[in-house]
Amino acid sequence: MESAALSQPVAGGEPRKLKVGALGYLSNVVIGVASTAPAYSLAATLGFIVAVAGVGVHAPAVLLVSFIPMLFIAAAYRYLNKADPDPGTTFAWVRRAMGPHLGWVNGWAIVIADIIVMAALAQIAAKYTFLLFGWDSAANSNWAQIGMAVFWIAVMTWICWRGIELSARTQLFLLSAEVLILAIFAVVALVKVYANAPSGSITPHFSWFNPFDMGWGALVDGMLLGVFIYWGWDSGVTVNEESEDSNEGPGRAAVVSTIILLVIYLVVSAAAQAYKGTTLLQNNSDDVLSVLGKQVFSSPFDKLLIFAVLTSAAASTQTTILPTARTTLSMARKRSIPGRFAEVHPRYLTPGFSTIWMGAVSIVWTILVMAFNPAQNVLGDSISALGFAICFYYGFTGLACIIYFRREITRSVRNFLLAGVVPFLGFVILALIFGKAAHDYSQAGFNYSKPILGIQTPIFIGIGSLLLGFVAMLLAMIPYRDFFRQKPYTEVATPGLLEAPVERAPLHFEGKAW
Repeated sequence: MESAALSQPVAGGEPRKLKVGALGYLSNVVIGVASTAPAYSLAATLGFIVAVAGVGVHAPAVLLVSFIPMLFIAAAYRYLNKADPDPGTTFAWVRRAMGPHLGWVNGWAIVIADIIVMAALAQIAAKYTFLLFGWDSAANSNWAQIGMAVFWIAVMTWICWRGIELSARTQLFLLSAEVLILAIFAVVALVKVYANAPSGSITPHFSWFNPFDMGWGALVDGMLLGVFIYWGWDSGVTVNEESEDSNEGPGRAAVVSTIILLVIYLVVSAAAQAYKGTTLLQNNSDDVLSVLGKQVFSSPFDKLLIFAVLTSAAASTQTTILPTARTTLSMARKRSIPGRFAEVHPRYLTPGFSTIWMGAVSIVWTILVMAFNPAQNVLGDSISALGFAICFYYGFTGLACIIYFRREITRSVRNFLLAGVVPFLGFVILALIFGKAAHDYSQAGFNYSKPILGIQTPIFIGIGSLLLGFVAMLLAMIPYRDFFRQKPYTEVATPGLLEAPVERAPLHFEGKAW
């Protein structure tokens, strides 16, 4: 049956589009950076990276090396978006390059990863809301956290449904506050280290950033966490249909977003471990920033880092809904899932049904994970499980870039390196991380929670959800057989596309030139 969106054509008989030209380049960058939740990611991950055997003070080196595959895949996003600015991103590009079956499964991987992470983001937003106001009893109550988590998801779903401009303005405010607080923390912490040398502090050294000063095994184990800390910058590309200069702007913003994240992570991680050493980070690995905040700042300014983590988790909750809604919108437009997901709100020009669906599913998942696991150790293992889906669809994006541009990468050395070698190396690195994670997380005693049906929790959730995607794809082949009839490996990039001149559009935000 034809969807409501497809039965409401605009001029020319085309399906209704999202709000074209609503976002400028700056908005793309803001959404890309905010989606990774820098403060939350550091608070939840830095202590675990430091605790990896053989890493210690070399956590900045791990974050530096983890940046490399992200930059390589961001290059693939840039070139593929130049060829096809589709809000389905990896789903659309893998479908073009490698066929409908792998495209569908990659769309599934994006959606399932976003749903899984929503519980963790909402739980952190809920807990830090209570901590910000000193309501410790509520912060330690599972049911109070569930109620506030549901509230945050509902609010952010409404903002995403209400309009992309409101979403962008919200992101600008939240990210600005977050980055400003992190910068103040890093400066104050480093000044105190050099001026007063607090007990337990260590002077920063260039060796902290040198990956060759640590073992290969320790580096790879640290990168399992490093991949998660960078994940999310691709959200700025999923809003390409709503962006000015849709072929070029979002792709460039993806590359810039990863570089901004690298700077934030290197500076803050170095300042954090310099102030009190690595022992404090390891002993408070579940939340290093709020603990450090109480020592770096005096009251009431010690609440600053709590506010930073709160705004970070809240912003990422919103920007996790954005890409999922646009991925399912794209899949429905290609008639590979029910047509209702292609509905575009007639007034707000947002993916109406897809956005509400994502919010509803996220609420159900969050309640289930938190209610049936009060200790929240499954929640911790679900974060580990995300690495599999991240490596899967990021890796396939790199591979799709090579295949789609296979006739163009031999035209020049530049094309060969940037559209061929770089995406391929990103794919290889992520494939190796996937294999290493599968080995490590399958080991007894390596994870936080007990096995599920005899399978370690990260493997059950991470790899299990991907395998479920292949099963779902087989079921989808029955009602959506027309979509799956496309022959794989038949589409290639337009000749000369990579050499086409790039028109540099001026930076805009909310329609105003910067």
